[in-house]
Amino acid sequence: MSVAIGKKIPNVELPATGEQSIKLSALKGQKVVLYFYPKDSTPGCTREGQDFRDQQSKFKRAGAVIFGVSRDSIKSHEKFKEKQGFNFELLSDENEELCRLFDVIKEKNLYGKKVMGIERSTFLIDAKGVLQKEWRKVKVPGHVDEVLQAVKALS
Repeated sequence: MSVAIGKKIPNVELPATGEQSIKLSALKGQKVVLYFYPKDSTPGCTREGQDFRDQQSKFKRAGAVIFGVSRDSIKSHEKFKEKQGFNFELLSDENEELCRLFDVIKEKNLYGKKVMGIERSTFLIDAKGVLQKEWRKVKVPGHVDEVLQAVKALS
């Protein structure tokens, strides 16, 4: 089973930073930005997280909550979040449940080796829990501004 534009997001629950667990079904009533990134504390992932952090108040005013998702452990996420001062939670998807649902695990070339990893992707879910927009193969520069415009357009 995977997600599709215009369809409700299945309910998944994942451990999150701040010693909590986030249930997708519990987020109804607010817009949700789920951004999937390959690895904590790597240059592109750090930059993307910083961009979301710096615009977080604008997302909040537009009625949206942001979650970063990777396969890293909660312990790794807590360090990354604290070091970067992220003002949103990171979800740990070590068993790839959410990653597979959103089809973001792709074959990548890492130093000439084929590996399976997260393809940088962002998804916008409306207040009714329906997937409205997706960005795949994301390039970090300018991406967060584009997502913010889409969030505002949902109002």
